[in-house]
Amino acid sequence: MKKTLFAPDAVFISKETSRDAVFEDVARQLLQAGYVKDDFLCNLKERENNYPTGIDITPISTELANVAIPHTEGEFVNARLIVPVKLTQEVTFKNMILPDEELSVKFLFMILNNDPEGQANVLAQIMDFLSQTPVADLQQLFASEDTTAIYQFLATHFKEDI
Repeated sequence: MKKTLFAPDAVFISKETSRDAVFEDVARQLLQAGYVKDDFLCNLKERENNYPTGIDITPISTELANVAIPHTEGEFVNARLIVPVKLTQEVTFKNMILPDEELSVKFLFMILNNDPEGQANVLAQIMDFLSQTPVADLQQLFASEDTTAIYQFLATHFKEDI
């Protein structure tokens, strides 16, 4: 069976309206599925406060919503996955490059990586995916309201190097 960075049961659509509420919603479900450890949520929030992960997508296209790539250290997770999270409402994240700037975000690629050597590699793969996927295809992904469709799109289009 092919190893993949995505799991059908680790794709979410969140209706929460704040960053912390989204993290709490997703972390609870990841904990129930066994993908993260008890202290994941606390460390995820702390890391995001210290090292923001919002990404301004306007250099790729002004027609796309911004994304965030939240993650924490490998000791707080039990898997190596990218967890896609569609946000039904824009949620404010701090900009990764300009931390004093706030960005409205509509989609998360949450990294779970219990292999500390591979964290930068997974981040680079996400950035490659965003810059190399046609804008119309990304618009379709970001607009999807179905977790199965999001999973299938990413399983088909994401070029993995694991």
